[in-house]
Amino acid sequence: MENWMGLLRIHVCRGINLAIRDVRGSDPYVILKMGKKTLKTRVVKQNTNPQWNEDLTLSIEDPNLPITMFVYDKDWFSLDDKMGDVEIDARPFMEVAKMKLNNLSNGTIIRTIEPSKSNCLSEESYIVWENGEVTQKMFVRLRNVECGEVELQLKWIDIPRSTQL
Repeated sequence: MENWMGLLRIHVCRGINLAIRDVRGSDPYVILKMGKKTLKTRVVKQNTNPQWNEDLTLSIEDPNLPITMFVYDKDWFSLDDKMGDVEIDARPFMEVAKMKLNNLSNGTIIRTIEPSKSNCLSEESYIVWENGEVTQKMFVRLRNVECGEVELQLKWIDIPRSTQL
């Protein structure tokens, strides 16, 4: 834990217009990977617009490592089908989070990130001060698939130095 910078909580909100991979639809779930860490949401059965509403938390040691998100269709009797992937660059968010901001007005936009091919955003994303925290809501367009987006929200959690052993 001595190398931790903090925790990045990724709220996996929902999928939008995900690809159909089975006759009766898809049973999607999300996997997040950063370095050697892997986290997974639950499977939502027969839904191409799933509502996960799950928090996945990554301990951040190297902010330069990308976060890779994969969406899969759960198959019960064969290998799971790929439903797309995306690489999330959380560095701009972590840079703002580490500024130790305080006493901003609720809803203050700290930084705007425009969509580009390098960030897979499907619309502008804002890093915002909300309820005493730095947050970022984003819609990412999945790659290597015919359609689909995922809505995410990032939150930073500082680790007090006294608890780092």
